[in-house]
Amino acid sequence: MQASIHLTNRSRIRALMGLALFAAATSAMAHTGNDAGLHHSFASGFIHPVTGLDHLSAMVAVGLWSAVSVAAVDRRLLWAPAGFASMLLAGALLGFAGVRLPAVEPMIAASVLVIGLLAAVRLRLPGWVAAGVVGAFAVFHGLAHGEELADVPERWAVIAGMVSATVLLHAVGLGAGLALRRTGRWGALLAGGSIASMGVALLGGWVAA
Repeated sequence: MQASIHLTNRSRIRALMGLALFAAATSAMAHTGNDAGLHHSFASGFIHPVTGLDHLSAMVAVGLWSAVSVAAVDRRLLWAPAGFASMLLAGALLGFAGVRLPAVEPMIAASVLVIGLLAAVRLRLPGWVAAGVVGAFAVFHGLAHGEELADVPERWAVIAGMVSATVLLHAVGLGAGLALRRTGRWGALLAGGSIASMGVALLGGWVAA
C-alpha cells in the first residue's frame, strides 16, 4: 500500500514538472525566428504553431481539456481536437477566399483564456458542443494565416504543415491531461489555470504572441 502511494505521488510530480518544463521551453521559443528561414513550406507551416505562444497554448489546452473532462477514455476524447483541427482548416480556406473578420488576434488570445478555464474547471460538455466551442475559436486561428497566405503559391503546403502540427499539439495536451487525471482536480486546476493566465497576458499585451 505504501509503495503504491509513493508511486502515485511520483507520477503526479512528474506530470506537473513536465508541464512546467514544457511551458518554460515554449515561452523561450515563442516567435524567436525559428521558422524565419523556411519560407512558405510544409516545414514552416509545421513549426509556426510550435513557436507561436498563442497558437501553441490554445492547441495544447484543447487536448488537455478533453483528457481531464471526459470520464473514461473513449471516442468522446477526440471530439474537441477533431473540431479544432477541422475548423482551423476551414478558417484558412476562408482566408484564402478573401474573407475578413474583425478582432482576429484578440479572439485568438481569448481562445487561450477560455479553453484554459474550461480545462481548469474540467467542464464536461457533449462531444459535439465541445467541438463547436473550440471550433469557433479555431476559425480565427486559421483565418489569421489564410489571410497572410492568400496570394502565396505554396499556401497548401504551409497549411498542411500547420494542421499536422495542430494534431501533434492536441496529442501533447491529451497526454498531459491523461497523466494529470491521477492528480484529481488539482492538476487540471493548475495546468488549465496557467494556460488561462497566459490568455490574460496575451489579451493585455503583456506577452508577445
